[in-house]
Amino acid sequence: MQTIFWLVSSFLYLYSLLIFIRIILSWFRHIQLGKLMQVLSAITDPYLNWWRRKFRLRVGILDLSIIIAVLFLSFLQIIFSRLALVGYISPGFILLILLDSLWMAVSFLLGFCLLVLVLRFIAYISNRNMYSPFWQIIDAVSRPLLYRINRICFGRRLVKFRTSIITAIVILAAFRIGGHFGIRYLSGLLSGLI
Repeated sequence: MQTIFWLVSSFLYLYSLLIFIRIILSWFRHIQLGKLMQVLSAITDPYLNWWRRKFRLRVGILDLSIIIAVLFLSFLQIIFSRLALVGYISPGFILLILLDSLWMAVSFLLGFCLLVLVLRFIAYISNRNMYSPFWQIIDAVSRPLLYRINRICFGRRLVKFRTSIITAIVILAAFRIGGHFGIRYLSGLLSGLI
């Protein structure tokens, strides 16, 4: 039975890797990949499209439902790896994996948002040409994020752009750092249940 669990875990790892390659290659639409992209799409798109339909987490050009799809595969892969290695799973182990998977998604999103806001701030202080496609994407992603954070922090009060973006960066960084230590603490508590 452990051999079957190991094979399922290996398959899930390989499938996750194919999805990751598919995502990376989709960023380079200007390069013609022909048959390789068709094969990868045929293998990965049915699974990804199910998650896209189920969650509809598109923000501009970003499709965040893919993160949930990859995390789900990762969660299953860890479960089957544990079954192949030890032969059993405790409720504490499942809670630990769920907590770590959830934090991985939240941490990734916070890190991504931080990166976008830092790039936007750099563009602002260096007076970059915001009309290039790259800066338009950064601006399109940062604008709704800044709006939501400013509504929470400042309400309807108007604030300077510099104040707005610095506040957003500090808040996101504080959530990411605080969350990291909070999750480590909870993981330590759950490890005692395994």
